[in-house]
Amino acid sequence: MEGSAAKKFNVSGVWLDRPFKIRRLGHFGFNVKDVETCLKFYRDLLGFSISDPIDFGPRVKDEEVRKTLGSGIGYFMRHGSDHHSFVLFPKRVLDELGGRSGREDVTINQITWQVGSLREVTGAEEWLRNLDNPIRRSGRDTPGSNWHVYPFDPDDNINELYYGIEQIGWDGYSKPAVFRQRGFQQTPDLPQMSEYDEVQAALAEGADLTSGTRDIVDLEPKYDVGGILLPRPFKIVRIGPVRLFVDDVEAALSFYRDRMGMRVTEEVTYEGHRCVFLRVNTEHHSMALYPKALRAELGLSEHSACMAFGLQVGGYDQLRNAMSFLQENGVEIRHLPPELFPGIDYSAFALDPDGHALQLYYYMEQIGWDGQPRPSERRAHAAGEWPEAVEPQPDTFGGEPFLGPLG
Repeated sequence: MEGSAAKKFNVSGVWLDRPFKIRRLGHFGFNVKDVETCLKFYRDLLGFSISDPIDFGPRVKDEEVRKTLGSGIGYFMRHGSDHHSFVLFPKRVLDELGGRSGREDVTINQITWQVGSLREVTGAEEWLRNLDNPIRRSGRDTPGSNWHVYPFDPDDNINELYYGIEQIGWDGYSKPAVFRQRGFQQTPDLPQMSEYDEVQAALAEGADLTSGTRDIVDLEPKYDVGGILLPRPFKIVRIGPVRLFVDDVEAALSFYRDRMGMRVTEEVTYEGHRCVFLRVNTEHHSMALYPKALRAELGLSEHSACMAFGLQVGGYDQLRNAMSFLQENGVEIRHLPPELFPGIDYSAFALDPDGHALQLYYYMEQIGWDGQPRPSERRAHAAGEWPEAVEPQPDTFGGEPFLGPLG
């Protein structure tokens, strides 16, 4: 509820400036021209598993138009136990359906942030609507089962604030179709029944809990990754940060700092361009804003306003192995100026079949209780030639750990 002094909100017993608190980047996705080609890149080469497919095609009611758009099938994908941490959806079909950005270079499907409760989700919706922030929709989607609200940023990127995403356990099955009866297309009344009780109700109706999707990848597990045999010599253990090219850095900053509640960690001026780095937890940054004029100077694809999407692997050795593995499989690898990525030492960028840049790295600087980043002169910087091993930093292997087995 709203506090009596100033504009404060009681969030789980703590007075905050807004009725929600982002805890982490939850998932992310791209809308691409050729889903099946990109699927091989993200699934076979990077190691994301399919949680559930989804067919958007039938939503295009004009059958003749539908035939011109190609496949409408997209994929929810995961690297851990969250139902999805990455989505790959068909751009032409979604553009035809509308309701998203009319900007051609908005290829990000959505940028999704986890909050702590359903009450925070509904509170965020009311608060953002009172600020006249554009909202696409709210409710609860299936597959995934997460409760959410979708605000737009000033560049027409869809953000999502969510609570309660489905978890996929040791058996690898997503929820069966019977659970999709609990989807919502509007703001829910509170309180709602728990996830546990939803499962109990489905069991009482005779639901087969093993009738969901279980991804089977026919690739030889021949690489020793920390003592486990995997089909590729690395494991993605964390997603983010998200890097955006924006029309107006100050306008984007106002949205992500003042409305979404992110904290500015650092600003950098590169070749006269202002670049801002924001965090939601202890990582140096989970969001970075760059002026769109920088895109051409860096030689990145003009088709997307996403500068890069980050993927953290389990160690420096895995990062080196990932670069070799991807190059051997025909993936273009780029190296960009390290000044644009404070808080990360060694990293490289793999380009997907659509031209999106994926930043692979192993280390992210962590911010402590005083909120101050490490001074630049005390940071480790990537050498021209990557050594076999590197010296540790005080926060090496710090931050959110990967839960569960590697494969």
